Amino acid sequence: MRKKAVDMPGQEDKRILLDRRAAIRRKRLHTARIALATLVAAAFAILFLMPIVLTITNSFMAASEISSNYGKIFATDANGGKVYIAEKVNLKFIPDMVSFSQYNTVLLKSPEYLLKFWNSVILVGPIVVFQLLVASLASYGFTRYRGRIREMIFFMYIILMLMPYQVTLVPNYLVSDWLNLLDTNWAIWLPGIVSPFAVFLLTKFMRRIPESVMEAAQIDGAGEWQIYRRICMPLCKGAICSAAILVFIDYWNMVEQPLILLTDAESHPLSVFLSKINAGEIGLAFAVATIYMVPSLLIFLYGEEYLVDGITYQGGIKG
Repeated sequence: MRKKAVDMPGQEDKRILLDRRAAIRRKRLHTARIALATLVAAAFAILFLMPIVLTITNSFMAASEISSNYGKIFATDANGGKVYIAEKVNLKFIPDMVSFSQYNTVLLKSPEYLLKFWNSVILVGPIVVFQLLVASLASYGFTRYRGRIREMIFFMYIILMLMPYQVTLVPNYLVSDWLNLLDTNWAIWLPGIVSPFAVFLLTKFMRRIPESVMEAAQIDGAGEWQIYRRICMPLCKGAICSAAILVFIDYWNMVEQPLILLTDAESHPLSVFLSKINAGEIGLAFAVATIYMVPSLLIFLYGEEYLVDGITYQGGIKG
């Protein structure tokens, strides 16, 4: 009995030591997993950012340097056809000498590029504003008043959202033709304003707001308009900003809609015009692409906090 009593403290210390070693081993394994995940994420981030960095840096190259590095991409064969890769291309991320000649040509000497840019702004701006307005009102209706018919309508919204735009392009063309809207901005605006994506996003977000909050406001004498404007809209600020960013990026890059619904090339946005830039003007293509990226990048950087908040926020009152 005495020997057992003497051995017990030693066994307890050994067990504690083994537990500490196991905890240290688990901590090291967890740290290694985090480091590996960070390295993989960094590798993918660099891979995805390389085209953007290449476009921006190459837009500051002189025309002669661009020609020496990329001139063979659009070489011509014996029959006059284009050979898109005639020899190995020299990808350069850092120009030998910074030059603003490409931007000088785009901004000062070629007004058609700026005209296409403003065509994009005119087409996308009303879509973003009025789609969010319509979506917020529709989402409030789907949230406050539920029933079999409304759920069926909301399910139809989901079906339409899942369909690619190419599926609804022909019906949109036929309806625009019937309404005599072809070759007008309304042929682009109307389908964009009633797009179901923002309705789906805001409805799912609004339904997370506790009903007790709206019922309390209703007991205090607030009407539907006051509940919508003073309760739902402030609580849905993050979701509205998220929807605005996603809708803007989607329509800022649209190509099929203006190509089919606008036959006049003067009305086409810059997203369509980018694909038509002459093959010999590779430097201008880099400069125009950089200018075209600026609004999307600024909106994303400005609304990044709202975008994350709109995705993660679960509704209700914070604090």
